[in-house]
Amino acid sequence: MKQILLTFSFFWVILAFSQELKSPSEFLGYKLGTEFTPHYRVEDYYQHVANSRPEQVQLQTYGQTYEGRPLLLAYLSTAANMNNLEQIRKEHLKSLEGNSEAEKAIVWLSYNVHGNESVSTEASMQTIYELLTSKSSYLDNTIVIMDPAINPDGRDRYVNWYKQYRNRPNQVDPNSVEHHEGWWSGRSNHYMFDLNRDWAWLTQVESQQRLKKYNQWLPHIHVDFHEQGVNEPYYFAPAAEPYHEVITDFQRDFQETIGKNHARYFDANGWFYFTKEVFDLLYPSYGDTYPTYNGAIGMTYEQGGSGRAGLGVITREGDTLTLQDRIAHHLTTGLSTVEVASKNAGVLNESFEKYYRDRSYKYNSYVLSGNRDQLDALADLLDQHQIKYGAGTGTNISGYNYRQQKNGSSKADASSMVISTDQTKGNLVKVLFEPNAKLSDSLTYDITAWSLPYAYGLETVASEKLVPSAVYKKQDTGGNSLDKATYAYVSDWNSMKDARFLASLLQQGIKVRYAQKPFRMEGKSFERGSLIITRADNANQPDFIKRLGNTARQFSKELVAVSTGFVDSGKDFGSSSVELILPPKVAVLGGEPTSTLRFGEVWHFFEQQLEYPLTVLHADYWNRVNLDEYDVLVLPDGRGYKSLLDDKLRERLSSWVSQGGNLIVMGNAISALSDTPEFSVKARKMEGDSTGNSVKPYGEGEREYIKNAITGAIFKTKVDPTHPLAYGYGDTYYTLKLGNDRFEFLDGGTVVYMEDETKPIAGFAGSQAQKNRENTLIFGVQEKGRGNMIYLADNPLFRGFWENGKLFFANALFMVN
Repeated sequence: MKQILLTFSFFWVILAFSQELKSPSEFLGYKLGTEFTPHYRVEDYYQHVANSRPEQVQLQTYGQTYEGRPLLLAYLSTAANMNNLEQIRKEHLKSLEGNSEAEKAIVWLSYNVHGNESVSTEASMQTIYELLTSKSSYLDNTIVIMDPAINPDGRDRYVNWYKQYRNRPNQVDPNSVEHHEGWWSGRSNHYMFDLNRDWAWLTQVESQQRLKKYNQWLPHIHVDFHEQGVNEPYYFAPAAEPYHEVITDFQRDFQETIGKNHARYFDANGWFYFTKEVFDLLYPSYGDTYPTYNGAIGMTYEQGGSGRAGLGVITREGDTLTLQDRIAHHLTTGLSTVEVASKNAGVLNESFEKYYRDRSYKYNSYVLSGNRDQLDALADLLDQHQIKYGAGTGTNISGYNYRQQKNGSSKADASSMVISTDQTKGNLVKVLFEPNAKLSDSLTYDITAWSLPYAYGLETVASEKLVPSAVYKKQDTGGNSLDKATYAYVSDWNSMKDARFLASLLQQGIKVRYAQKPFRMEGKSFERGSLIITRADNANQPDFIKRLGNTARQFSKELVAVSTGFVDSGKDFGSSSVELILPPKVAVLGGEPTSTLRFGEVWHFFEQQLEYPLTVLHADYWNRVNLDEYDVLVLPDGRGYKSLLDDKLRERLSSWVSQGGNLIVMGNAISALSDTPEFSVKARKMEGDSTGNSVKPYGEGEREYIKNAITGAIFKTKVDPTHPLAYGYGDTYYTLKLGNDRFEFLDGGTVVYMEDETKPIAGFAGSQAQKNRENTLIFGVQEKGRGNMIYLADNPLFRGFWENGKLFFANALFMVN
């Protein structure tokens, strides 16, 4: 009898817990979908759920955003599963080695990666509630991991903006201001990066912290919840072509299985949707593709609405789309996803294990050599992805040579890096390192080339054999033992590590010179751009040697001590060819018409990569700023510069440059200055299509358009390494080209350029676009009075991952004068 009473009491305790769980509407005090919920209140609700169902929910803070908002994960399942959660995780990961007895399905649901695609976080709250109440049976054999807001900074930016500008009651007229965000929308994170394109490159703290947790689980299914245009119906899997070739038949088929289950619910409600269009599975840095290349069923779900929809808006068809409608759609696909996973837990585990077992590659090893700083930077990225690598052992190898674009031979010596596909992350290695991704369709949603050997500027051979390797050790000089009596210290200049080292010295007031000519002394050779720190320049600097040594240790920089300024060959240290680097005061233009993404790349470069101060001048008032206070002004890429840079402003900029300013002009900003009286850069005319005026079928219009398109392709270009803009580079640079703007060579200042070799070495470029690349400028410098116009037609800072382009930008700051 006593046992019965205890059991009965326990039952009522559990029932009390479930009765305490409130729905989002009950907890928040308003009906879900009638207001936007700020991030701190979303946190409160998830904490409430965890407190109400502690036996079923674990809440974890896995990091912070740049603005200090917490990043959350909620783990939920049955009480029995949660009590055994760590063992379930470990058993699941045994699948990577092919010896797992896992039975549970692992589903990861990610919400609000784009801050103004705000419905998904609202839907997440209802989803976790339903999974713990009406749909709790789905959890019997399923672990669900929920990230309610990948991008809290962007979400709060949108929510706060909407609260400021909305009508009361909200206005469904799409012309009302509440449907028109300003220049800095809520889509991006703090540095205006698109977090949905950062999964592979990990430039942002949100991505870096999330991936640590993702790699601890490697779920069977990962869903990224999005929104698209107001007038678009709902999109769900299966995805569009092109699919990357490593994607398995099972992954493709299971997308269709999930899509058909979604369709069943959408059909019953009379909701419109589409599949197999627009959103492909190729570019590796998305929230659907990156998980897919790690064995998951990775999917994007897209609800119509985004930042335009607000709480409700009239669509093109005359219907009113409400936030409650949008929540219902995301709730349905979220629950449907977990339902399908629960019903197919066995096959998901079996196929996941097979994904890591049954693999075949053309190339089984990638051997990279070259700049050691670049190799170490790549090693840092690989560590975050848990990709294994080693050092060469002196083996002779043969295979595809990336630079020569043909088969050749080489040696994998101790200074090279060897990355094999014979590892857990083998598929990801192939995707990130293969010379050229195979395209099943040239109509894609994003860039079509990203090969890391080109992005890091490394000599690479892809071998069909497994190349043996030893332990790879990153550089760690431990710092030199510096002597205050030494005449000078010399450091090389060929990487972003060198640029960070210089930026730190300049901010400490340590004076640094650089060599404009190669020189040799005391048995060592030094290239153009080499940094020279002399005792005489810093005689009045307190603790100069101590601070120099500490900075060298911080950046693992080896300093070469020299006892004289008299060189064996080249220019002595007192020559006019050895110039003092004056710390530039830098400003960047923000606001319309700059692109938020392109502006953000510059902002992030200065603050998080170079760690050098930057002043942001907004377009609303920059014409009233005294530009003489700045040495460098950056005009990021963007549309609409011609309307901003009227005759008066162009004349003002021209005068400022002539008096000694350096103007860095990027992308489409160059077009606004081309063919104007003040600036000599000229747009290159486009050749006509050889097909002439022949009739083209209407249905083939998209195919005709891409003849002139370049969808993120890699091109081989020539470099003048004697120019200060190219210090630290050789005679070849691989550029990632996204646009089709073309500019003529400059007189005397063409630094990086294309001549007649216009076929991309990786990625897609239309036939006509290739023809129009002949004899075009990539990077160049136009001297103007005492200053310089620095033109960057391609973007060396694109998404923060094109590592080998960043030194060009550093040269523009410190070396061009």
